[in-house]
Amino acid sequence: MTKIKIPFNKPFIAGKELFYIAQAVIDNHHTAGDGPFTKKCHAWLEEHLGCRKALLTHSCTAALEMAAILANIGPGDEIIMPSYTFVSTANAFVLRGGVPVFVDIRPDTLNINENLIEKAITTRTKAILPVHYAGVSCEMDIIMDIAERHKLLVIEDAAQGIMSTYKGRQLGTIGHFGACSFHETKNIISGEGGALLINDEKFAERAEIIREKGTNRSKFFRGQVDKYTWVDIGSSYLPSDIIAAFLYAQMENADQIIARRNFIYDLYMKDLKSLAEKDYIQLPYILNNCSSNAHLFYVITRSLKERMNLTEFLKERGILAVFHYVPLHSSPAGKLYGRTHGNMNFTGRVSDCLLRLPLYYEMTDNDVHSVTEAIIDFYKNS
Repeated sequence: MTKIKIPFNKPFIAGKELFYIAQAVIDNHHTAGDGPFTKKCHAWLEEHLGCRKALLTHSCTAALEMAAILANIGPGDEIIMPSYTFVSTANAFVLRGGVPVFVDIRPDTLNINENLIEKAITTRTKAILPVHYAGVSCEMDIIMDIAERHKLLVIEDAAQGIMSTYKGRQLGTIGHFGACSFHETKNIISGEGGALLINDEKFAERAEIIREKGTNRSKFFRGQVDKYTWVDIGSSYLPSDIIAAFLYAQMENADQIIARRNFIYDLYMKDLKSLAEKDYIQLPYILNNCSSNAHLFYVITRSLKERMNLTEFLKERGILAVFHYVPLHSSPAGKLYGRTHGNMNFTGRVSDCLLRLPLYYEMTDNDVHSVTEAIIDFYKNS
């Protein structure tokens, strides 16, 4: 069995992660949720992203579940979203009785096709859920215009989009809500972790209550009530302050982390440009006036068989590359709980042909060249 020399992903230490964890335990004496480091993370997100309120959660999934509650999703309510996304995007709303309505993606950005959204709206539509795939923005001006005209909420799945922008605005801060991820495969990591970004002030107080198991506990600690009690539905969505301590150290180094990833991304683009020009592969595309955090780099092959052969070829050279989603509309649960609107031609093709290449903070230039040289060799011999 070939030893993997270049993994798909590798968790990393960027600065004072371990020191801050020790500080949380030894100096702060606070390892549960909403400690000093959680508050530091909230402040960083609000300052650097520009959202009205940020709340750390134990995962991006939890942030999406909170958004579903805040949106008052109930049985039969429809949420328009892409099928080419992670299961949490849909599952968070299905848990409330919501019905995902899947529409096709654009062939260039692989994001929801904004031109298909309006035709999918019915009297039961409650929200639009754009997913910023690979840290590349959806066409948010059009999506927000549709939502405003039809009085719909917009919930951005920005799990992959931290510090990417759309026309100067941070992803996750354009819709009513944004959900971020700090999973170990993301740009800024805490192992597991996420955040709900609240961009409409009227949802802020209830979000705090939902996150605290449906209690007004946060008000109690601020001295706004003399005791706290159960006032709404909710759950325990808080991460430990140990998680927040690790995360805050990553936030302190966010600019250099994103810069390094973008450098790697640019190396991939440069090395593989000739293959794209010969139409062997399709490379990522970013909308004008947008910036990307270089969350991932992918190639799209000409067929499923070619992708499978390329994956195996790279693995034989000690390089781990992986495919992405089985489309939700074709999954057993997707068929049971959701429905499609229109055809899913591009979704199906991308699912068959997309291959994600290794990209992580400590990846060297030589590692990148090893991957691209192997891909070039594959196409020379095919």
